[in-house]
Amino acid sequence: MIGKSRQSPSSGRIKRIFDTGLEKTRGVLRWPPSAGQFKHVRRYPPRDLAPWIDSYWMVNWDLPQPYLQETLPHPNFHFVFEKGKCVIFGTSTTKFSRVLQGKDGVFGVKFRPGGFRPYIKGPIAEWLNRVAPARRVFGEETAVLQDKLASLSWKTDRMIEASNAFFRARLPEPDPRIDLADKIVRLIVEQREIKTVADLEARTGIGIRKLQRLFSEYVGVSPKWVIRRNRLHELVEILNSGSEPDWAQVAVELGYFDQAHLINEFKAIVGSPPAEYQKNGDG
Repeated sequence: MIGKSRQSPSSGRIKRIFDTGLEKTRGVLRWPPSAGQFKHVRRYPPRDLAPWIDSYWMVNWDLPQPYLQETLPHPNFHFVFEKGKCVIFGTSTTKFSRVLQGKDGVFGVKFRPGGFRPYIKGPIAEWLNRVAPARRVFGEETAVLQDKLASLSWKTDRMIEASNAFFRARLPEPDPRIDLADKIVRLIVEQREIKTVADLEARTGIGIRKLQRLFSEYVGVSPKWVIRRNRLHELVEILNSGSEPDWAQVAVELGYFDQAHLINEFKAIVGSPPAEYQKNGDG
């Protein structure tokens, strides 16, 4: 396994076990909940699967009362196992909401931006905001993996091993455009100076139309959408830190036209203005 696993500091009821480099989780809204036990694991794939898979993840919970988990998704596809079934989540442009209750868990495979493209016939943009049984992509043999995962009682390493075997039997041909799409998405995340598609064009040397075609075929959303979503992720991090930001200054730093633009975009996706979100963000 690439990277070094370690357990992050926790409150005693929230255990985090991440490979080095995967500690930072962006886009999680109103976390953590006020009560309950959680375990969150994030692991790198083996090197031979890394051209397509970004990471494996697992969340287990034991809650005394239902908890509404909400996130702002990234431009990634996910192969997800829960409640005895496997499904594919395409890139989502909306807020993801899910009620967690009782004692249960979810295991997932997060693909790199563009990394799921070889498994799909036709443009990947057709999977935008779509959820479908994994067998529609991988066939009826998916049931074998599904049964195997169900038998492993949330033992992370063994679930990863089973997933490794499944995807190794289905290795796509190498595609340099996957690497290109992934690198450009990472560039957007890492360089805050990229606030527009024109900025992205200047940094990459790739024309806007070519960028748009690449993202449409491999990522499923536009470069503009990825830039806008990244700045929302940054805004959520600021709000979750508990600081009292200068909204006008934050708007400028994140590339919004003005403070009103920041507030309106955040409210349209999250459902409440930033100040209200922060006030009620105690889980």
